[in-house]
Amino acid sequence: MSKATPVLSVRGVTRTYESMAGPLTVLKGVDLDVMPGEVVGLIGPSGSGKSSLLHAAGLLERPTSGDILIDGKDVGDLPERARTHIRLASIGFVYQFHHLLAEFDARDNVALPLRIAGVNQTDARARASEVLTALGLGERLTHQPAQMSGGEQQRVAVARALANRPRLLLADEPTGNLDPATSQTVFEALHDLVKKTGVAALIATHNMELAGHMDRVFALKDGHLEERPAESHAY
Repeated sequence: MSKATPVLSVRGVTRTYESMAGPLTVLKGVDLDVMPGEVVGLIGPSGSGKSSLLHAAGLLERPTSGDILIDGKDVGDLPERARTHIRLASIGFVYQFHHLLAEFDARDNVALPLRIAGVNQTDARARASEVLTALGLGERLTHQPAQMSGGEQQRVAVARALANRPRLLLADEPTGNLDPATSQTVFEALHDLVKKTGVAALIATHNMELAGHMDRVFALKDGHLEERPAESHAY
């Protein structure tokens, strides 16, 4: 049986920023594969480069050097229009703050990326309803963000990220703004949907309890990525 192709492959990625004190390198030759249906955790203190790695993997920033591959195709050096197309079609993003549009209900917030991609309103709303229901929000379809709890709003953000059926889900502290119990609820919903859909997920988090439930966990330390054993998800 042939080995599955990683959805995301990061090869020798470096990232250097210019600062008043001189060049600051936060990624120093990072290698990482994320497979279909896998939830990979990314831990490390603030400033360690977690967001930089997510931005490079999500084609939001170009690394200083190294390669980014999506489904085995090198996409790092593509022109910006092609990178934008891949982001819209193949990558979903979840952030610490949900960034929902206050004037839209849950269904239309989730349908928005589909509408941008050219899907008609009826089909976009049907897909949005499907994902929201899978995340336990079937009774909140027509509720605006102000009518929902923080955990519900964040699940809407997860649904929005998965609406286009992406191959890769990137999440930057997706439960960082929530209390522990709500964090657990949101993570469980996200985890279950990743397993059901086969999307590959890379999740940056400070929550060690949640990290302990991921398939693999890597720590960013001094610009290098180190895999941590399942029983020791701490910096």
